[in-house]
Amino acid sequence: MDDLIAYGGLFLFALGAATILPVPSETMLVSLLLADYSPWLLLAAGSAGNVLGSTINWLLGRAIDRYGSSHRWFREDKLDRARGWYHRYGRWSLLLSWAPVIGDPLTIVAGVMRERLAVFLLFVTIAKVARYTVVIAVTRWVS
Repeated sequence: MDDLIAYGGLFLFALGAATILPVPSETMLVSLLLADYSPWLLLAAGSAGNVLGSTINWLLGRAIDRYGSSHRWFREDKLDRARGWYHRYGRWSLLLSWAPVIGDPLTIVAGVMRERLAVFLLFVTIAKVARYTVVIAVTRWVS
């Protein structure tokens, strides 16, 4: 039961961290690593939660068109600026979806720009798995 709570908790923390919620998933990941939980299962749980959270952002981006400029966050001028940026850097920018501050908005913009889900999932999964792999590797190296 403790394992389920640990891995499930990391999944939920990682899901929250991929949205606009300020959830420290890396802190929980490191804590669980230091408590001798399986790095492979932690990588799977954390990555799956983080990719799912980013997919929620993508879905929100897809839904923005329904609301148009009726909400101050979704003003047409802001959406036009985001579209221009995404046209310039394209889907490759999703490899930065792991990054603090810019990662979450990138996943929303991908939805706004109607990026195909399969392409979105490929790039975001690569980014998220790479981030958690680095955190695990550094933690194991240091400890």
